[in-house]
Amino acid sequence: MSVVLSVQGLSLGYPGVSLFRQLSLDVVSGTTLAVLGANGTGKTTFVKALLGLLTPLAGRLQWPQGCPQQIGYLAQTSEFDRRFPILVRDLVAMGGWRGFGFWSGPGRAGRAGVGAALHEAGIQGLADHPIHTLSGGQLQRALFARVMVQNAPLILLDEPFNGVDQNTEAHLRSIIDGWRREGRTVVMVVHDLSTVLDLCDSALLLGAGGAIHGAVKNVVVPEHLIARGYLSESQAGWIFRQRLPVPVHGRG
Repeated sequence: MSVVLSVQGLSLGYPGVSLFRQLSLDVVSGTTLAVLGANGTGKTTFVKALLGLLTPLAGRLQWPQGCPQQIGYLAQTSEFDRRFPILVRDLVAMGGWRGFGFWSGPGRAGRAGVGAALHEAGIQGLADHPIHTLSGGQLQRALFARVMVQNAPLILLDEPFNGVDQNTEAHLRSIIDGWRREGRTVVMVVHDLSTVLDLCDSALLLGAGGAIHGAVKNVVVPEHLIARGYLSESQAGWIFRQRLPVPVHGRG
């Protein structure tokens, strides 16, 4: 495995507001990084900085192997306009726009890739439906299929399981696990701790104006989750008692 992205002394925020300071970490190829934190701690801001959409207050992002020509990105569904008049098939095909000719759409190989992505996402029967007719879970599957068509080495997911049922979440989690087995790198904003524990190699926990990064087993522990304002002491105690075979003692 090699370093895909090196974050050095990164501070993010907005005029008059600092979300966190002096974050340094390496994102390694073929791994999944979970980004955790309470609302307003800078999770989406961090993802947008990786996309080059925000200028850091301090620090820098370095790409040792060169910035990928294409980064797969799935934004929060709240940022997606479902009224846009487009069919599911065409939405998914948009993931391959770099391979289109100047006056043409996807060729035979591109259409085959769209069909394969629709099948893998479990929505091949919805290919010719307008996106405004989809349920929340169906739309998220379609957006995952669009990311598949991008075929990018680095994939950024912002709350990919928000508003979907358990069956859909399990299906999407299997897709993410498949990306990791293919050697792709995934950075994922996520709230569910069981997903982090089951699916991710490392975690970035934001909160209280700072950040903690490391292996999941070292970051997702009661004392860090409490200190960064992600869980209360009672919440942490209950969750970890359910998860672990022996009691986990937080503060107090």
